[in-house]
Amino acid sequence: MHFNQTNHHKRNILVVDDTPDNLRLLSAMLTAQGFEVRKALNGKMALTACQMVLPDVILLDINMPDMNGYQVCQQLKADHKTCEVPVIFISALDDVVDKVKAFDVGGVDYISKPFHGAEVVLRIENQINLRLLQVKLQEKNFLLQEALDNLKVAQVKQIQNEKMVALGQLVAGLAHEINNPISFIYGNLQYAGQYVQDLVEMIEVYQQEYPKPTPKIQQIAKNIDLNFIIKDLQNLIGAMYRGSDRIREIVLALQHFSRHDEAEMKPVNIHEDIENTLVMLQHRLKEAVERPAIVIVKDYGNLPLVTCYASELNQVFMHLLNNAIDAIEEGVGNQSSTPDSPLPTPQIRIHTEVTDLNMVKIAIADNGTGIEESLRSRLFDPFFTTKPVGKGSGLGLSISYQIIVQKHRGNITCTSSVGQGAEFAIEIPIE
Repeated sequence: MHFNQTNHHKRNILVVDDTPDNLRLLSAMLTAQGFEVRKALNGKMALTACQMVLPDVILLDINMPDMNGYQVCQQLKADHKTCEVPVIFISALDDVVDKVKAFDVGGVDYISKPFHGAEVVLRIENQINLRLLQVKLQEKNFLLQEALDNLKVAQVKQIQNEKMVALGQLVAGLAHEINNPISFIYGNLQYAGQYVQDLVEMIEVYQQEYPKPTPKIQQIAKNIDLNFIIKDLQNLIGAMYRGSDRIREIVLALQHFSRHDEAEMKPVNIHEDIENTLVMLQHRLKEAVERPAIVIVKDYGNLPLVTCYASELNQVFMHLLNNAIDAIEEGVGNQSSTPDSPLPTPQIRIHTEVTDLNMVKIAIADNGTGIEESLRSRLFDPFFTTKPVGKGSGLGLSISYQIIVQKHRGNITCTSSVGQGAEFAIEIPIE
């Protein structure tokens, strides 16, 4: 704000008139009232004077050579430095059209010549007081906006903390409860497989030693298809073994993702955390009725261990990957496939590298709908979402921004073209 705000300060008035007698008269009159007066004989001098010292009020004549008062006022209002300075037109033109044009170009008042000194002073003081009130109102609005922003940030932090605590406790509890029985099953499958193999070998020895079983045994073997059971039993045990191993991987990913007991910063393997997050999202990546499976393209660099808040960084990966999947699904829903132009394969590309500034960069790009340029500046605002009603809270990217920028002192950016997908890139210090 450029306005002088101390009441005891001598107000700086710039008088612009191409008639020297008018300048002298106004200058003497206003100086006698305690104003500090500067004079300009034309529009160019007035613009230069405003750039040197910003006036509190400008008295501006309309009829001037080279540049009239309307043009001067338009240039003043177009400049961010001078746009808030009140402009009072003083002119012998007393037609309604002239007055309307004066207000259209940004003037705040209009005084017709010949003028009365008391009227000029009162109108100037009125504009000064109005400007003071505007400045105070702007200050209060600024403080209110700042308080609102702080409240939103506090709300997001509270929601995030509550979600993380609840999620951590839930995931840790589930992982613990699942881990015990699955460990029992996984550990005993090996013995069960060995026992089954021993029994199969025993049956085979019986068949060799007693090649002519009784009719009852023959009937039972036929009813249960003994040969098929013997061949399929090992496959069945192998499938059970692989299934239990997969459950163990998911439980391990749950434990790593939640990191319920790891609230402090510690060195972690970023690629391992990304892989654990992908395991958590495997159900969303699989083929669906409306789209084929989403292909994950991994372009991993050679990363060192990164000191970070692991559980919160995992939350960022979860938000970004979920958003990428949502964008792909929305893009597939808005497109139609033909034999001549089939839909592109849904794809998410994950790229990691160490930058020249000793930062780790993780970029997650999708080939979904993309984001309009007008929306990108608000992506990280709390409660702002581009998703349909009921499909997004507007907190995911805001929380991610706080985790990356405020907590890890990194940065997060988005580049996108409508119809070409979007890429979110995060950078955090290695140490």
